[in-house]
Amino acid sequence: MKRKRRSKKTKNLFQSIIFFGSTILVISCLITYLWIYTEIDETLLYVEIQTSTVRELENEIYELKNSIESLNRADAIARRAKEELKMVFADPETLNVFLNTNERSTF
Repeated sequence: MKRKRRSKKTKNLFQSIIFFGSTILVISCLITYLWIYTEIDETLLYVEIQTSTVRELENEIYELKNSIESLNRADAIARRAKEELKMVFADPETLNVFLNTNERSTF
């Protein structure tokens, strides 16, 4: 059997096609890698922003709860009524109830 020898022209063409294909494959892999890396980086940035926002909101809720608790105290309510609303405390009234111990009523 006779084998056909490939000519230099065919070998060069075949090597050029392999080189061109591998170059295109490497470039497309690098572009894909950079695209994925960028997406992951942006996602991590969004997660960090949301985490800091959650911390700020939790802190604000804590402060609001503290101010509500301090405003619910009786002395704070009395002070605000006196200073801001110009309310005056009424003098306490005393009531005396006399019971006649000689008369007993039955129910």
